[in-house]
Amino acid sequence: MDSTTALIQDFSRHLREGRRRSQHTVRAYVTTAERFCAFLTDHLGGAIGATQIKALKQTDIRSYLAFRRGDDLSNNSAARELSAIRAFLKFVGGDDSQIPKIKGPKVTRGVPRPASPDDIVAMAEDIAESAGEDWVGARDWAVLLLLYGSGLRISEALDLTAEELPLSETLRVTGKRGKTRIVPLLPQVRAAIEHYIDLCPHVMAPDKAIFRGKRGGPLSPNLIRRVVQQARGKLGISDKTTPHALRHSFATHLLAGGADLRSLQELLGHASLSSTQVYTAVDAAHLLDVYQNAHPRAG
Repeated sequence: MDSTTALIQDFSRHLREGRRRSQHTVRAYVTTAERFCAFLTDHLGGAIGATQIKALKQTDIRSYLAFRRGDDLSNNSAARELSAIRAFLKFVGGDDSQIPKIKGPKVTRGVPRPASPDDIVAMAEDIAESAGEDWVGARDWAVLLLLYGSGLRISEALDLTAEELPLSETLRVTGKRGKTRIVPLLPQVRAAIEHYIDLCPHVMAPDKAIFRGKRGGPLSPNLIRRVVQQARGKLGISDKTTPHALRHSFATHLLAGGADLRSLQELLGHASLSSTQVYTAVDAAHLLDVYQNAHPRAG
């Protein structure tokens, strides 16, 4: 087995087992790594391995992106491909690697609509992959999945304490005005939180926050907002996709799936039904988009 094939196989295993990435992301990142290495073989004029990849310069990566432009790659696709290349370079070079800084292409901002599940997962995975330490990446991944998977406000997620441990199929959340509610905890979200806890270097004392900053204090919501802003810029996701918007997406997707307003009101912790009814209009707009884009006789 040549060194390039071995590197890519190791990269695939790292994404699946080390980073716990989705099957879709693993497939996309590995395909990009294969294409990138094939280009480098021609570009550098010979077989490549870890040594050659660690020595790559900005000009080498720019040359690859220019090559891909010949395949009519859109700006949004180029931004996602660059994200995969960064992940591959970081894997090959290790945590201390100096990845050439490449400014991504300008991306088209989407109209304000609930983010798609694929976009949310892609953004969370990019944030986790870009983290300097594994436990920080696992933390950010878990927080974002919790916001989308359980519809929490960011303050509610970051206020959770280790009193909730060990986790079960539901989570007790304290919302506005101290009101407590019970929300479901999906198996994928629960697994992400538990993976973070396993890696976290700080002790999970019952009175301490579950999600911690690097020095052990409570995690700042501004840090999560900042990494979300950086990731959506790289991936071409609408700038309306904020951490709070993940809660809106949770509500809209549940409503589209058949949830009734009263149940949704309880899950979101709204004091009045009128606050929840806004999602009926949002959902109608979302469904209209789906119809216009997918129905053979639309328009």
